[in-house]
Amino acid sequence: MSGIVGGLVVGSISKSSVSVSGPAASVSAVVLAAIISIGDFKVFLLAVVLGGIFQLALGLLKAGLIADYMPSNIIKGLLAAIGIILIMSQFPYALGIVPDSESYFNPSLGFLDQVENITISFYNSLGAGPIIISLISLAIMIFWEKSPLKNFNLLPPALVVVIIGVVLNFLFEVLIPGFHLNAAQLVNIPKIDHIGELVTFPDFTAITNPEVWGVAISITLIASIASLLAIEAADEIDPHKRNTPPNRELVAQGIGNTLTGLIGGIPITSVIVRSSVNINAGAETKLSTILHGFFLLLSVLFLSRVLNLIPLSSLAAILLVIGYKLASWEVISTMFKKGWNQFIPFIVTVVAIIATDLLIGIFIGTLVSIFFILRSNYHNAFFIENTKIFKGETIRLELSNEVSFFNKASIKNTLWNVPDNSTVIIDATFASYIDHDVLEIFKDFKETYAREHDINLSIIGLKEKYDLGKDLKFVQEEIQVFKERSTPEEIFEYLQDGNQRYVDGKLVSRRLRNKELMDFINAPPLAAVVNCIDMREPLNVLMNTGIGDLIPIRTAGNLVDKEVIRSIEVACKKQGAKFILFMGNSSNKIYAEALRDYRDSNPSYLIPLITDAVNALGVQRGSIKEETIFGIADDITNWNIERSKSRIMEMSDYLKKEIEEGRVGLASGFFNRSNGKIEFSKQYITPGIINVLEG
Repeated sequence: MSGIVGGLVVGSISKSSVSVSGPAASVSAVVLAAIISIGDFKVFLLAVVLGGIFQLALGLLKAGLIADYMPSNIIKGLLAAIGIILIMSQFPYALGIVPDSESYFNPSLGFLDQVENITISFYNSLGAGPIIISLISLAIMIFWEKSPLKNFNLLPPALVVVIIGVVLNFLFEVLIPGFHLNAAQLVNIPKIDHIGELVTFPDFTAITNPEVWGVAISITLIASIASLLAIEAADEIDPHKRNTPPNRELVAQGIGNTLTGLIGGIPITSVIVRSSVNINAGAETKLSTILHGFFLLLSVLFLSRVLNLIPLSSLAAILLVIGYKLASWEVISTMFKKGWNQFIPFIVTVVAIIATDLLIGIFIGTLVSIFFILRSNYHNAFFIENTKIFKGETIRLELSNEVSFFNKASIKNTLWNVPDNSTVIIDATFASYIDHDVLEIFKDFKETYAREHDINLSIIGLKEKYDLGKDLKFVQEEIQVFKERSTPEEIFEYLQDGNQRYVDGKLVSRRLRNKELMDFINAPPLAAVVNCIDMREPLNVLMNTGIGDLIPIRTAGNLVDKEVIRSIEVACKKQGAKFILFMGNSSNKIYAEALRDYRDSNPSYLIPLITDAVNALGVQRGSIKEETIFGIADDITNWNIERSKSRIMEMSDYLKKEIEEGRVGLASGFFNRSNGKIEFSKQYITPGIINVLEG
């Protein structure tokens, strides 16, 4: 009943394309303990109904977000553990072990506790017929995809294996009776005459029993967590990497459990084993899940005699192959290559699930993963933000200085909600650290989702590898603190440190929403920067300052006149800037063109920009060669800057007084375009201050 409801009802409501729901080992222990404790199956069904209602409420309250924060190494550990459990649990069936209640591997119990029973059964119950069927079935499953048969889509290999197993058993009965499988080695579905025999109604008179409510809460928590883990794992192995909404899944599971409790079924969860089989069989949409429930209903009602002909060894072979795919050596080695911070939580999860049970194992693995996440975050700056910039049909996702595991959900939801036929730019230029889980999201989006939805994707600035960031320095103070500082010396030091961060590629990103931007620029600026109009590089990036911290004053040729000086006065007197920086740059094309005109005696409006510098530096027309022209331009840049610094002291009484009394700082810088480095001069100190210091 649970499998039928899981297929027809949960499959219809859920938005998962590949997940299959039904009774699961993860809640079997709770079911057994609850029925023994309550003492009445009908009263237990009432607890299932209540548990379903609670699950529905959790989904409506958007509690499913916990699934988005499950690390991928834990999900991969869960899948690998399920694979190993499948292999171990199917060996008895594949080898023809006569199954009694103590011979089966129980996934709800620890594997180590069952080794003795499995070993005894192994030696005492080997069967030649089941082994032959298993070997043939395994050969078909393994070589099907490597042969031309893979192009034959009418029948999946698993169905072919089942049919061949039935045929072989008939041949054994006729030709080799000693190999013929007995009833215990075949599927055993009891004969049902009518559907009424399946239905059992709950006892609503026990609604006031507090024990019923306690069991209901236990079912809610365990079934919800198990389902959320299962859909994450199913999405992981979905070849199309589709994203299942976790809240919708809780709603679907809640409705399913409410209904199954009303008609006599045990609790339902999304089941990763069923889902894995579904995906490996080639399922593309949730129609396969719905048909699963429909065919299960028909099979129980009308086909039990036919299904009871299927050898358990055939089904075991199918599950052995699926188990190996989930826990292959390739999976383990891939996780190992990703580093200890990924491999250790993965392997701990695998061992813990096998040694205990699914939920306890997941809990242990998650604790280990959290340790590595905290360790990773400890070594990186803590400035985190995500920004989307929409321009026409282009969507831009600009990553912050650090993108940790905690950004996984928002990035994944953003990308998976991008409209079809869009253009998407992911900019990782300023990211010094990106968590492995986020890199996997980018990979899945690029290789699968973007291709299938005609999304034009560009990823810029992404490195091949991101270390934990032990060499990164913390930026311990926000820029607002600097704005409140009173001394020009501290501002000058901040500008120099900012340029060093730019050169080292360790920028602190400062992308702000509009309200924050307005609050930011209402604070006083740090400095007025006078630079040549040839320099188009953004100053706030070169010195890693916040927006509004620098007031750029552009001139032709780094020269100042009375109007430029008046602008500097306004910046300091009215807007509160406490530093004046004259900025030059290498490879100045304006100076280069002026030098060519000067060399060739061409009349030009640019020559006045260099006249004083050329005379002072003694530049001769014959010495201006094309290969040295930018070197001469750099010399002129530095001369003009120093001349402009002198002129503001000569032409502005206000600025001269502020600078000499230390309330405003004055310095120059030369930006080298080849390496991004700014060579700063020393801060201007008046002769009077020097005498005081020397005294």
